[in-house]
Amino acid sequence: MPLEFPYEIAPPDPPAVIHDKAAYIEEWLSEREAIHPSPVSSSQAQPSLHKYTAKLRDRKRELIGLSETCLRDCLPHLDVGDAFEVLGKPALAPPVEGEVISASSTEAEAIRQELVDVLSGHAVLMAPESSSNFSFAPWSTRYSGHQFGVWAGQLGDGRAISIHVTPHPEDPETTYELQLKGAGRTPFSRSADGLAVLRSSIREYLCSEAMRALSIPTTRSLSLISLPDLPVIRERREAASVCTRVAESFIRIGNFEALNPPSNTFFLGGGQQDADYEALRKLGEWTARRVLKLQGIDWEAGDAWGKELVFDVAARNARMVAAWQAYGFMHGVMNTDNISVLGLTIDYGPYAFMDVFDSYHICNHTDGEGRYAYRYQPNMIVYACRALLDALAPLIGAEAAQGNKAVQPGWASSLTPETLASWRESGKDIVKAEMERILEETCSVEYGNLMRKRLGLRRQEKTDQREIVQPLLDMMEAQRLDFHGTFRRLAFFRTEMMKDDSTETMETYIKGLLSGTPDPDSMDSGKAAEEWMHWLDKYSARIESERRGQEWAGEADFDSARQDAARSANPRFVLRQWVLEEVIKKVEGDHDSGKRIMAKVMQMSCKPFESWGAEGDDTPSHELPEEIREERRLCGLGDKLFLGFQCSCSS
Repeated sequence: MPLEFPYEIAPPDPPAVIHDKAAYIEEWLSEREAIHPSPVSSSQAQPSLHKYTAKLRDRKRELIGLSETCLRDCLPHLDVGDAFEVLGKPALAPPVEGEVISASSTEAEAIRQELVDVLSGHAVLMAPESSSNFSFAPWSTRYSGHQFGVWAGQLGDGRAISIHVTPHPEDPETTYELQLKGAGRTPFSRSADGLAVLRSSIREYLCSEAMRALSIPTTRSLSLISLPDLPVIRERREAASVCTRVAESFIRIGNFEALNPPSNTFFLGGGQQDADYEALRKLGEWTARRVLKLQGIDWEAGDAWGKELVFDVAARNARMVAAWQAYGFMHGVMNTDNISVLGLTIDYGPYAFMDVFDSYHICNHTDGEGRYAYRYQPNMIVYACRALLDALAPLIGAEAAQGNKAVQPGWASSLTPETLASWRESGKDIVKAEMERILEETCSVEYGNLMRKRLGLRRQEKTDQREIVQPLLDMMEAQRLDFHGTFRRLAFFRTEMMKDDSTETMETYIKGLLSGTPDPDSMDSGKAAEEWMHWLDKYSARIESERRGQEWAGEADFDSARQDAARSANPRFVLRQWVLEEVIKKVEGDHDSGKRIMAKVMQMSCKPFESWGAEGDDTPSHELPEEIREERRLCGLGDKLFLGFQCSCSS
């Protein structure tokens, strides 16, 4: 029920005495909730889920984004009608005069409208118990969490509402959950409105798919719908929107903390329910069954699962954070309620991709102490996994005490405090050291693999981090070079350049590398060039050591194969802060033109390794066609004013 909050409940018109105010308010709410049966399109004559709408709520809702990649990967069976035709051709340049949009059939229009109705929160899909052999309705989950290292008590999905679960048509064992973000209040909204503003929704919508294109584990984004007539008050008055995100599960570490909290302290606006060890068992068992299945592990009922679940969550999140570090992604709010048990990047708030390399960069201006700065993200995932272990420790201790067997229903109903405390400590002792080893080792190995991939190297050498990767990062940081731009330029490096009798080739190449700084006047270019020559000499030798190695066996042309591999690992286009801010401004200013620009930015985000903007072509930008010229501009470092740009948590 996306509405302004607090609700403005008007008195009767004409005036009348209200004898039962509670009943009057309930009636007012029920008329605006999507709980009233609605006709279903002829294409769904006998649906398993029925559509419900509200009597007195029919705000304008406009589809401004639909993700082709999410549809392809997760929901290929979803019929979207004429949605893409209505959105128009993705383009950065204005449409050609006289451009004709193909006409849609009445059925295609109706399908698209039903899609928009459901994904905007206007309509709801439900199955009442009386209509079938199962019941189904939207839900939100309860979770707690540590925020910036402090126990924050009970939180929960304050504005996230899961509306559907559907199996993938090619793999019925894999199901995807659809969740609306910003569709109104939930039981866990506390004093908030449950809404989301357009700017933050655009950021999540675009970045979810951009991360997937970089092979970084993430929740996905399906659609973006504007509710232009629904005002939202943040730092300023803004318009509401609803983003649909998709994942196999949205369970977080905080869901486990809610069922076994470290304290029962009361918190303003929330508080914390007491521990529920039976619910902890149920949630853990359900989650373990899913994650172990994804690993291909046959889990039998009765087998202990507690420590294996913790180890799996640790390994997944270590791989995720390693990918963040390798691609310069900063989450900004790594609270335990924002850490997925599937190791997915979730809750895109004040995130950022690195521009000029700064290992201490803080992308969230709320994070005054730099707790979640780029270089500390691996430490923070250790902290989050320790919180999961704390929540599951009594159960893990109980499994060990029972001969490594799963606890049974009612396992904690008659426990003494002493036994519970003993199991809690033994559970930590059993798991902590191995969990932290898994985190450190997995993150290190994955990071090393990804950095070698970015540098066009395939053989693992123990000295790579010390002799190649870290010296490169140190040099980039000291010279204030663009992180992604530097890696992209290195993809075109060939060892033959070092052997050229003329120094002109290397001078030109290094000049290109140094052009990645926003402050060329403050750089000692002579010294910087010497540093690059020294590093490139080592890098060249490292490349040559693989020329005849087994890793490249079968490649007809080693140099071309290595260059292609490096280009496919280093994005030409990056979803930088300045690009996001420009897209947001365009969409807020005019949906019709803005949604086409946003669709093109989504297209570039989903194919980041393409040679956008005629890369490698020396044609001056002003001589290029407008579309190509705009692509080239979006691939640049952008205005210096946006370097180090910090976002807030307000959304």
